[in-house]
Amino acid sequence: MWTGILVSVSASVLFAAMYYLAPWLAPLDGEQIFGWRVLCTLPFTSLILLARKQWPRVHTMALHALRNPAWGLALCASAALLGVQLWLFLWAPLQGRALAVSLGYFLLPLVMVIAGRLLFSERLSPLQWAAVLLAALGVLHEILLSGALSWETWLVALGYTVYFVARRKLGTDHLAGHWVDMALLVPPALWYVLRTPASTSLFAGHPHLWGMVPALGAVSAVALALYMAASRLLPLGLFGLLSYVEPILLALAALLLGERLSGAQWLTYAPIFAAVGVLVLDGALCMRASTGTVSP
Repeated sequence: MWTGILVSVSASVLFAAMYYLAPWLAPLDGEQIFGWRVLCTLPFTSLILLARKQWPRVHTMALHALRNPAWGLALCASAALLGVQLWLFLWAPLQGRALAVSLGYFLLPLVMVIAGRLLFSERLSPLQWAAVLLAALGVLHEILLSGALSWETWLVALGYTVYFVARRKLGTDHLAGHWVDMALLVPPALWYVLRTPASTSLFAGHPHLWGMVPALGAVSAVALALYMAASRLLPLGLFGLLSYVEPILLALAALLLGERLSGAQWLTYAPIFAAVGVLVLDGALCMRASTGTVSP
């Protein structure tokens, strides 16, 4: 159990480290960083796929796409959804929008809860309904304060939900499916890396990029491997609860990068933080009930 917890937290720390270190990749812009991340992550992910002997799944998916072009197009759309998120994750810290993206990650579990209710008829517990209402209060306050939540927040909260739902519908919610998504992103990644002016020309004047860019791929792949390992080592409920560590670390990284919350913005974040706390409590109670440690 403790090994799984350590693995899960380590994955969240590595994702947050990527977030915090993104400005160190300057003068690369968000699109170039996206390209290098895909190109440097795929070889490491391929090694993990080999180690876990999941290449036959990739072959099966390729044959299915050839026999069913509509499914293949849906697979391309799934990859595009992931690509947008990979770009946004490292673009936001460069643009001073890290807090807006971290808020999206706080809202994501709540949006997923609603999607599960609407699309898969999953029942919501009273505490989950309370969490949804609390999050709605935070969203309503932000809309009253600034007219709307930022597009970055919505893109994470809604975009990732659509992506996860699509993977479930397509039956690609496994490591091989993730590898295929990454492989399909290679052409746009090459475009951004080699476009004029080619980002490779920046390496000569900025030697730190020779170490930072490969490190980005290695950290990205290791974080994914740890995340996948945690999903196997931990009970599903505890794994879900530990997923809240990442947005907390992302928000801290944003503050360390110099972003600040105004007094009024705390009234947006506080109900959403409270909603996350309610979901954590609900998950903990469900875990205790499932292990029989709660008296009837």
